[in-house]
Amino acid sequence: MQDPPLIGYPCEFPIKITGHTEAGFAQAVLEIVNRHVPDFDGATMDMKTSKHGRYLSITCVINATSREQLDALYQELCDHPTVVMVL
Repeated sequence: MQDPPLIGYPCEFPIKITGHTEAGFAQAVLEIVNRHVPDFDGATMDMKTSKHGRYLSITCVINATSREQLDALYQELCDHPTVVMVL
């Protein structure tokens, strides 16, 4: 007997990406998200720097269509060298 899915698709799904504050980090995140969510509007990204400015936190609310899409997106974000954490 399978458990029911925890998320009903499609749905709005927030993803928080934290990385080192450096040139090109936000653009790299946007490119990765756009590969997996072609209709994502980069203007909706919410960005905040840490207290001492070492880290940049980016929140993207995407239209998630499947578990496979989310898994692939999380994997590519986690594999990026400047990404510290993805929630």
